[in-house]
Amino acid sequence: MPGAALSLLLAGALLAPLVAGKQFGEGWRVLGLPNQAPPMTRFTPDTVQGRVAVRVEAIKSYGNLVYRLPGVPAPRALRWSWRLLEPAARSDLFNKAGDDVAAKVCVSFDLPLAQLPFAERQRLRLARELSGEDLPSATLCWVWATTEAVGARIDNAYSRRVRYIVLRNAGDAPGAWVDEERDVAADFLLAFGDESSTVPLLTGVALGADADNTGGRSVAYIAALRFEP
Repeated sequence: MPGAALSLLLAGALLAPLVAGKQFGEGWRVLGLPNQAPPMTRFTPDTVQGRVAVRVEAIKSYGNLVYRLPGVPAPRALRWSWRLLEPAARSDLFNKAGDDVAAKVCVSFDLPLAQLPFAERQRLRLARELSGEDLPSATLCWVWATTEAVGARIDNAYSRRVRYIVLRNAGDAPGAWVDEERDVAADFLLAFGDESSTVPLLTGVALGADADNTGGRSVAYIAALRFEP
C-alpha cells in the first residue's frame, strides 16, 4: 500500500468516536482557556432521534471538546452531522463583543512559525509563553453562525490564528439534522492560503460552542464526526 494512503487510513483509525456508551470516546477531553473565568460549555453524551451524539450547550460559557492528533496528515475529507436547537442569538463574528457560535467543528494544523507574518509570530510566541500551552499556529473552524452569510470566511476577532468558514446560519431550519462533508485541504488553503501554499500536518480536532462574549445561550448536537481517507 502506498505510504500516503496508509497514512490516511491510520488517520481515520486514530480519530476515536465522539461517544462510547454513556461517555466520551477515548482521547476526547473538555478543555477551556488558561485561567478561564467564564463557566465551561457543557458537553453531554446523548442519543437524540436515534443518533448517538454530543449535546453542546453554552450558557455565558466557553469550552471545546478536543482530540489531540499530532503529526497526522490531513484526511481527504471530514464528515459529521449536526442539529441546532437554539442559536447564539446575539452573535456577530466580525467583532469581539459578538464572537460566539452555537456550534463549531475545528481542525488545528502545525503551520511552521516561519510562515507567519512577523507580528503574528511574535503574538503567538507570547501567548504560548503566558499560557504555558502549545497553542496551535492555525485552526480552521466550520461554524453554525447566526446572521453571517453561508460561505463567508472570517478571521477570528481575537486572533487570526483561528479562521472560520460559515456552513450554516439561523436561516437553516432548527431541529433538523444536517450532514456535512468538507475537503480539509481545500478549505485550509481557502482560509490560510495567504500564509501557506501547502497543507501542514494536523495537531488536533475539536468541537465546541461559546456564549461568553454575548452572555447568551445556545444548544446544538454534533454526531458521527469522522475522517474519510
